[in-house]
Amino acid sequence: MGRLAQTDGLTEIQRDILATVRDFVDKEIIPVATELEHKDEYPTAIVEGMKQLGLFGLTIPEEYGGLGESLLTYALVVEEIARGWMSVSGIVNTHFIVAHMINAHGTQEQKDHFLPRMAAGEIRGAFSMSEPGLGSDVSAISTKGVRDGDSYVLNGQKMWLTNGGTSTLVAVLCKTDEGGSSPYKNMTTFLIEKTAGFGPNPAVPGLTVPGKIEKMGYKGVDTTELVLQDVRIPADRVLGGVPGKGFYQMMDGVEVGRVNVAARGCGVARRAFELGISYAQQRSTFGKKIAEHQAIQFKLAEMATKVEAAHQMMVMAARKKDGGERNDLEAGMAKYLASEYCKEVVEDAFRIHGGYGFSKEYEIERLYREAPMLLIGEGTAEIQKMIVGRRLLEEYRIAD
Repeated sequence: MGRLAQTDGLTEIQRDILATVRDFVDKEIIPVATELEHKDEYPTAIVEGMKQLGLFGLTIPEEYGGLGESLLTYALVVEEIARGWMSVSGIVNTHFIVAHMINAHGTQEQKDHFLPRMAAGEIRGAFSMSEPGLGSDVSAISTKGVRDGDSYVLNGQKMWLTNGGTSTLVAVLCKTDEGGSSPYKNMTTFLIEKTAGFGPNPAVPGLTVPGKIEKMGYKGVDTTELVLQDVRIPADRVLGGVPGKGFYQMMDGVEVGRVNVAARGCGVARRAFELGISYAQQRSTFGKKIAEHQAIQFKLAEMATKVEAAHQMMVMAARKKDGGERNDLEAGMAKYLASEYCKEVVEDAFRIHGGYGFSKEYEIERLYREAPMLLIGEGTAEIQKMIVGRRLLEEYRIAD
């Protein structure tokens, strides 16, 4: 396994979980990932295997049938899965965010209704905040929910839903204009149950998932739009039962999602390092293995340092959240550092492979197309810098 990206202070249960997941990744994901990715094929067998391992209920409390594990355990599991194929980690990420939001903010009825089936993998979640014209400015949301008796009528268009087609539960952020002058108090999260598939949804009149968005990487997992035309949702499917709290609920979800993206960056970077150091010991130039050339050793040293630094930052951010502390500073730092370092480590591994790195026969070609998604997912690098900068000014503000 090597000495990189080790985590001190884990319990025996955590170590057993990680060992089981690592074995699953090595045997069930890595051997088929590149073939499935090139076909843009949903990894049905892998998902079924994760259901059997209980990974969809990893952080859901035991009282609802889950394993009740920490954010740190989940992040380390995601790191291992992303090392095998980043798209698979995306399948569990949005599910985890929705489960976290329901457990943290939902009514008791919502917890009882959704969490047991989410823990079993019978319901799989998707998370819908972004819109075609929204970008990073959440206050510019235009999808609207209007109260009509005991229901809300939703209209609008959402964008960039991971698992948009395969999910059966979507947490959708809408503008509801019930909270006064602040735009952030006029947003509400709705829990929409639907059937899996594309096109008009037979279970939810007016809801349409047009089809998969074609992407340069991050294939296999479906990324979609979501169109809502006079979709009627019962008022008891407002997350938490009270409108106007959607922005804060979504930001809580995004905060843990950033730790997840950091973990994905760590996993992809570690796999790129493994591929690079392995290839460097096989390829010969000028009469010796390229690993013996000082220039390659310098690259390997830099790559390993970045893998280790990103991992430790991610672990710190997860432990802060698990400890009940505010972790937006650490989550922003971890997401920024891990995604940037991932890009750099993957590029260096790509360079070590030389011309073969450009061939689809080599795994590094897939990683090279996957890494850029991490630079923009769950907030761009620029957004992370804004978050970190503002928090630093709060922490180090001098008296006037």
